[in-house]
Amino acid sequence: MRLSLDPRRGDSQLVGGRGRRESVTVVPKRDHVVAALETVTLVLGEDSPLPESARDVEDLVRLLRGHVAQLGARTTPGSPALLRAQQLCSESIPEGYMPSRVYLVQLAEATQELVAYVGVGPGAMLQERRRRWWEPRINVLRGAVFVVALACLVWAASVPRT
Repeated sequence: MRLSLDPRRGDSQLVGGRGRRESVTVVPKRDHVVAALETVTLVLGEDSPLPESARDVEDLVRLLRGHVAQLGARTTPGSPALLRAQQLCSESIPEGYMPSRVYLVQLAEATQELVAYVGVGPGAMLQERRRRWWEPRINVLRGAVFVVALACLVWAASVPRT
């Protein structure tokens, strides 16, 4: 499993023959969240195989550490997802076949948590913890007003006239 780490071509690179500079279309920057999710899927996907060599593990760890650095700039400092991911990034890759793969999976899971945190934002994470009250829809309110009005009408009709 080899990953291509070639940089994207930008505007005015050497793409023509004999060192000529030709203008090429600029590739728009990819969203960091999408790129991180693709790398996480490479590691955690059900149909993705385990990396074959130690070099593959190092390449994937390098990619995940880069994603953590990019996503860390978009989160609030001190968030639990960021701290866990940074703590895993600061550790070295363990020696051996299974320990290195376990570390890779843990780093991918931490990156996935960080992506989820960036995706919903810190405000939404705090609102999830609070109890949400049920907000009735407008038709429910209209129905309740109709029932109360009908009950008042029935009550007024049942009162004897004097």
